[in-house]
Amino acid sequence: MLPLLLNGQVLLFGIILVAIILSLSLHEYGHAKAANLLGDDTAARQGRLTLNPASHIDPLGLLMVVFVGFGYAKPVPFNPRNVKQNWGGAAIAAAGPLMNLLLAIVAVNEYLRPP
Repeated sequence: MLPLLLNGQVLLFGIILVAIILSLSLHEYGHAKAANLLGDDTAARQGRLTLNPASHIDPLGLLMVVFVGFGYAKPVPFNPRNVKQNWGGAAIAAAGPLMNLLLAIVAVNEYLRPP
């Protein structure tokens, strides 16, 4: 992403950065919502069951996105003892990538929609 800034493509850099921040927030929200639905309220009690990017973005992870090209958000905590199903941990882990897939499907659908 840094080459966009160095080439003067500030608007494109900003648009991509906003998209990455929103997608990281949705990804982490997916984990938190799945945990909550499966009986663990740890994320909710810590204020992480929200779409607010401020709750999910890790400053170092975001800087890595800009300078290295990949990064991370704050992991959503969950207590496996609060999840009643044996497969609950796997479902919580899968919820973030599934949210990414849903976001990609929505974006492609909007892109391919006739004008």
